Amino acid sequence: MAAITVDNPLLLPRLTRPAPDSRPRPVITVEASRRTVEGAGFVVWRPFPGGVDTALTDPFFLLDQLGPVQYGPHEAVGAPWHPHRGFETVTYVLEGSIVHHDSNGGGGVIHAGDTQWMTAGSGILHDEVPTEAFVRSGGLSHGVQLWVNLPAAAKFTPPAYQAITADALTLVTNEDAGALIRVIAGELGAHRGPGSTHTPITYLHVSLRPGARLEMDWDQSFNALVHVLSGRGDAGVERRAIADHDLVVFGSGDTIAIQAASQQAEPDDNLQVLILGGRPLREPIAHWGPFLMNTRGQIADAIEDYRSGKMGSIPAITR
Repeated sequence: MAAITVDNPLLLPRLTRPAPDSRPRPVITVEASRRTVEGAGFVVWRPFPGGVDTALTDPFFLLDQLGPVQYGPHEAVGAPWHPHRGFETVTYVLEGSIVHHDSNGGGGVIHAGDTQWMTAGSGILHDEVPTEAFVRSGGLSHGVQLWVNLPAAAKFTPPAYQAITADALTLVTNEDAGALIRVIAGELGAHRGPGSTHTPITYLHVSLRPGARLEMDWDQSFNALVHVLSGRGDAGVERRAIADHDLVVFGSGDTIAIQAASQQAEPDDNLQVLILGGRPLREPIAHWGPFLMNTRGQIADAIEDYRSGKMGSIPAITR
């Protein structure tokens, strides 16, 4: 997995060990992702929406994991031009490269370890496709897209784009340096990630070496979700077994805990997980395709605005 790493995690800042009287969050459920097809025909693993109630994942609405998949020359496909309104899309690349264009003038190429954060807000058109060089050569592709809901008051905020390069991520470790924690957005103790968000969230990518355990404080007002990118381990004080593409939903409390199995598929493999948390919006949700609003009427308006060109047009240079 080619996301940013370090040779010696002992040199990184360390998290403070949770207090002895802290309340561990229980595991509510562990759910397997569903395999589905998106875009121009690529396969993703989707833990939500689907088997988990949206009230448990709020303010996150969708999580898709693409790959890892090995493409041959001229096999790679992406997501051609399409609209969005009412939320933010966050694409984190672990392997390969993707080029993004949008009708607001944002975009660029994101490589392994990079993140593109697009605020669709009032409405935007965009695409996410492999670079021409990657299509020609083929290669390993692996990435994740997260949809972060916008509160009702920010549904019509102007569209925006953030390019977050791998070297901008905040890197920390735990007390015994068994975990490499990449803070993409939000706060983890005294450490803050580079992503700027409308909805208060924390977004982490964690690598745990075989046998390592991570226990850390977690904002009591946030929910807590763990998605397994690869590897085996367990979650919570209950030691619930987890493996590739599983989603862990924690209940209320002060801390969360995960542990990597002592033996992975390969001796050098780590348990790789995303850890997500956010302050639930607790607002009505109306969803249709690429639009995430609060009412059915707003969905109808979004469809009409898209059809009438109010969400912008495809730039001529990318047609």
